[in-house]
Amino acid sequence: MLRFRSLASGSSGNATLLEASDGLRRTRVLIDCGLGLRQLTARLAAEGLALADLDGVFITHEHGDHLGCARSLLRRHGVPVWTSAGTAQSLATPGTDAADAPQPRLVRDGQVFSIGGIEFHPFAVPHDAREPLQLRCTDGARSLGLLTDLGHVTAHALAALGGVHGLLLESNHDSELLARGNYPDFLKRRVGGSHGHLSNAQATAALTTLHHDRLSTVMAAHLSERNNRPELVRQQFAAVLGCHAADVLLAERHGACWLGV
Repeated sequence: MLRFRSLASGSSGNATLLEASDGLRRTRVLIDCGLGLRQLTARLAAEGLALADLDGVFITHEHGDHLGCARSLLRRHGVPVWTSAGTAQSLATPGTDAADAPQPRLVRDGQVFSIGGIEFHPFAVPHDAREPLQLRCTDGARSLGLLTDLGHVTAHALAALGGVHGLLLESNHDSELLARGNYPDFLKRRVGGSHGHLSNAQATAALTTLHHDRLSTVMAAHLSERNNRPELVRQQFAAVLGCHAADVLLAERHGACWLGV
């Protein structure tokens, strides 16, 4: 069984807990840890878990709302961390990177790797980071796609996520709200640019392409508190999914419940 739980979502922090169990073993992997160590520990404890219960962490890119306490998890708590070479540069601690210090395990676009009972297929996305990656994750029976923090949806990303059974999809901002909002112009250009974040319209277009009969779980993620409204996302996703707007799942700032894939 493959399931996931958003522990945090949005510009204040992002973390998604992924779990697979086949009856013989259980694997738990954290996708991003954009929280302080105390916050992360508390949110895991609410699930009856400790840092020692994590089999690994994958960091999608180096922005603070995703990197968070990754350095502490790797160096002080011995939790293995996987990430790209570009992102790994932000895990270095000047003057303390001795040869025997724990180092992140490096992966790149298209390099399949496994953590316990979960297989990961990383793919590159256009975002203003050094080497950002997103993921397709599978336990061999079911698959989950994660697609956040990108300025536009590429054919490469759509191909990587074709046929997934579950999808965590960024729907960051409404373009009109962003344009009318109080962000400075440079930040509006950054958020709405080709290497920024997906608008509701872009997310809906991606969902339309990826939607199929076996796509059973969809959650909208990374909603902007200033430049979006939950009801806008729900309305647009519901039109694609053929459900009531109230039934569309959102990853809230403080997380969401467990969802099976």
